[in-house]
Amino acid sequence: RLGRAARKAARAAARATTAERNHALSATADALLTSTDQIIYENQKDLKAGRGKGLDAAMLDRLELNQARIETMAEGLRKITELPDPVGEITDMQRLASGIKVGKMRVPLGVIGMIYESRPNVTADAAGLCLKSGNACILRGGSEALHSNLAILKCLKAGLMEAALDPNIVQLIPTTDRYAVGVMLQMQDCIDVIIPRGGKGLIERVTKESKIPVIK
Repeated sequence: RLGRAARKAARAAARATTAERNHALSATADALLTSTDQIIYENQKDLKAGRGKGLDAAMLDRLELNQARIETMAEGLRKITELPDPVGEITDMQRLASGIKVGKMRVPLGVIGMIYESRPNVTADAAGLCLKSGNACILRGGSEALHSNLAILKCLKAGLMEAALDPNIVQLIPTTDRYAVGVMLQMQDCIDVIIPRGGKGLIERVTKESKIPVIK
């Protein structure tokens, strides 16, 4: 279901103008700031569960969201809006002997699957970069950050809707079951590229099991 929705949304992302994509990113940044209390509330659930599982202090620190970190997430999205739009950029133009000009044009990849661990701020960063480049994405964050990631996802979808874009441009797998990763890696009809971000074990598993091209 997520894959089919992402494939459809990818077409909307690719057609969106620079202004529309930047509008969605700015609106998401605003939503993060206005939803700070709710995000922190959901993050506390993850921190409590993490302490119960015996996560060490460094892991808990990476997991924690506070006002300053949420403000940094919002600022990161605003900085993405300031980046040049890569979609449609043409380079290496050459004129052939026949007189025809040829070159390389940057186009969206389609649907990007991102698998990452721990830090919930990656949810905003990854979605923001995918949207800026005209792609849809399916995100699978660390199981220890599920509540935080879902709270951030609500802000991302709110930003997309504020810009009149398909909210399914950004999706997140809403389960902690590791089996979901295996399923995701087989969805070659719905996902065009997989990007793992995390430890050696995660990257090795993704590389070994994926039927989709992997960018490490």
